[in-house]
Amino acid sequence: MLGTSDFAHWANSYQQRIEAQLQAVLPNAEVAPRRLHQAMRYAVLGGGKRVRPLLAFAASEITGADVARVALAGAAVELIHAYSLVHDDLPCMDNDVLRRGKPTCHVEFDEATALLVGDALQSLAFELLADHRLADDVSVQLEMIKLLGAAAGSRGMAGGQAFDLAATGASLTLPELELMHIHKTGALIRAAALLGARCGTALATADMERLDHFAKCIGLAFQVVDDVLDAEATTATLGKTAGKDARHNKPTYVSVLGVSEARKLADGLRCDALAALDAFGERALRLRQLADFIVLRKF
Repeated sequence: MLGTSDFAHWANSYQQRIEAQLQAVLPNAEVAPRRLHQAMRYAVLGGGKRVRPLLAFAASEITGADVARVALAGAAVELIHAYSLVHDDLPCMDNDVLRRGKPTCHVEFDEATALLVGDALQSLAFELLADHRLADDVSVQLEMIKLLGAAAGSRGMAGGQAFDLAATGASLTLPELELMHIHKTGALIRAAALLGARCGTALATADMERLDHFAKCIGLAFQVVDDVLDAEATTATLGKTAGKDARHNKPTYVSVLGVSEARKLADGLRCDALAALDAFGERALRLRQLADFIVLRKF
C-alpha cells in the first residue's frame, strides 16, 4: 500500500542504486572537454524522482532479473529522460529557467553547451545498452536497443514533443491529447518497464502485452497528474516553474477536462493499470505501489 515504510525503503534503496550507477557511467567532470562533462553531470545527478528506473526495477521482479543488469538499463532510460528535459527547457522549446529546483542547464552553462549535453546523454544511453550484457540472448538485447530507440524517436518522445509544439494555442480533443502524450511522456515510461523485464527470464507474449498495457496506462496517468500539479502546486513544491502550461496556452488534461475530471481520469487509468497486473500476483507488488505513488503524488 502507498505510504508504507516498506515501499518507501524499497524506493529509496533503488533511487540510491540508480544514482550510484549514473555517477559511475557519466564522464568524469575533470576529463576533457570538462565544461561539457560538468554540464552532463549537472543535468543528470542529484535530482528527480527516478520514476523510470524504479519502473524498470519493479518490472524486473516479475522476471527475476539480475539487479546489476537492470541498473544499467534503468540508467540508459534516465539518460534519455534527462536529455529530453535539457532540450525541452531550451529557449527554442519551452524556454524555462528552473528544473529540479535549480537553474536549467542552459541557464547554468549556456545554450550551446546544453544542446551538446542532450546529444551526448542520448549517445551515452545507447552506448550503455550496447557495451554491457543485459540479456542472456543477444537477439533480446538487440530488441532492447531497438525498443529504446523507438521510444526516444519520432514515433515516440521526440514525435510527442513535435505534437506538443504544434498544439500550442490550439484546442485539442481528449483523444488528440492522449495521442500526444502516449508519445511524449508514455513512450519512455513504457520502455522503462519493458527493458527492466527483458533483463530477466523471457515472458510469454500475453504477459508482455499485459505489462505493456500497465505501462501505457500509468504513463498517461503520470501526465494527467503532472497537468493537475502544474495547475495547483507551487514552484517550490514542484522544483520547476508552476503554471507555465496555462501561460503558454498549451492544451492539457486540466484545460480539456478541468481539475476534478482530470483527477477522475488519472484514477481510472490507475485502476486499469492495476487490473493488467492481476496475472502476476505478488511479483507485481512494486509495480502496484509505483502506480499508487505516480497517481497520488503531490510533487
